[in-house]
Amino acid sequence: MTVVSGVRPVRTDVPWDQARRVAYRAAAPLPIADLPFSGAYGGRLAEPLHALIPLPRDDVAAMDGYAVAGRPPWRVVGQVLAGGLPHGGTLRSGTAVEIGTGAPVPIGAEAVLPYEAATGVDGVVIGEVEPGRHIRRRGEDCARGEPVLAAGTLVTPVVLGLAAALGHDLLGVRPRPVAEVLVTGDEVVPRGVPGPGRVRDAVGPMLPGLIAWAGGEHLPPVYLPDGETVLARALADGTGDVVIVCGASSRGPADHLRDVLAAFGATVLIDGVAVRPGHPQLLARLPDERLLIGLPGNPFAALAAALTLLAPVLRALAGRPEAMGESAALAVPIRSHPADTRLVAVRRSARGAVPTGHDRPGSLRGPALADALAVLPPGWDGGPVELLALPVEPGPSQ
Repeated sequence: MTVVSGVRPVRTDVPWDQARRVAYRAAAPLPIADLPFSGAYGGRLAEPLHALIPLPRDDVAAMDGYAVAGRPPWRVVGQVLAGGLPHGGTLRSGTAVEIGTGAPVPIGAEAVLPYEAATGVDGVVIGEVEPGRHIRRRGEDCARGEPVLAAGTLVTPVVLGLAAALGHDLLGVRPRPVAEVLVTGDEVVPRGVPGPGRVRDAVGPMLPGLIAWAGGEHLPPVYLPDGETVLARALADGTGDVVIVCGASSRGPADHLRDVLAAFGATVLIDGVAVRPGHPQLLARLPDERLLIGLPGNPFAALAAALTLLAPVLRALAGRPEAMGESAALAVPIRSHPADTRLVAVRRSARGAVPTGHDRPGSLRGPALADALAVLPPGWDGGPVELLALPVEPGPSQ
């Protein structure tokens, strides 16, 4: 990862909108790489996609039938199937070649007469054709060397199919940044029904979809007990572009992240954001240039922090522009906070954004009913607000 110049360490209680900007500017796009299709999927084209061959490569039949020359009747003089060798020589007037869809049409063929429009007997066929009908001419879709997709295009399954048809095996893309997820806490249970004094992990299952939505990919979550040594070892062994530490960013007796970062010699860029929920979030740069994001343990607070710091970092690493929120009115009055930005789960409607309720930091019930978070600035007293989109659909965000 490239160090971004001009990003100075930031300390505590950073305003929410400033925290997003700092996170985005803390990361530079990952280097361009020529990747096979499986690795290129979900990335962005680093350069225009050019046709290595004309498309179609040859004049080919668009229907099963007969390639004909001149006027009927036509005497059938051969057969050409898709994948077979072209008919030798030039097709003379009054002759035809039986042909399959996708097979190269002979030189001199003027049209393809479909089977269903043909009548034949004793090797002679008749029917009505229009000149050029049912023949796809060489290069009619695109010429060799023609740019067909612009740099920055999202590599979707359809783009992969087009690239293959144009002769490509590798694509030059900015690869998806890889996020490593470390979930900490003696009380955290990764599966099943938690027992007394335990809590089922809700943040780890939430992050893979959010990471993919923001343009990244994730490694399997790693669950760690509380303790400096085990956390330090996990950070030292990490292989991702981004490290996400869940549940150790507050200032309780079991929150060891800051001590571990200090021992590593990491540079803390953000330590606390003036936002509710999600205040105890953290952004740091490790000595090996990986970025680390500390998320609170409460699920809604973790979601707010991930949208504040993680999503901008992933977008920057993937070479995507900063996300722009939309503006909307609220359907009902909502109380703001005097000093902090407040993020409120809402659902869009014809009469404005409607709060879903259930907005406690430890509950995801409200956000699960929502499609956006309304951003209420400190002291907000009415008027349109920014809506921060939630990842409500699978797949990479645009």
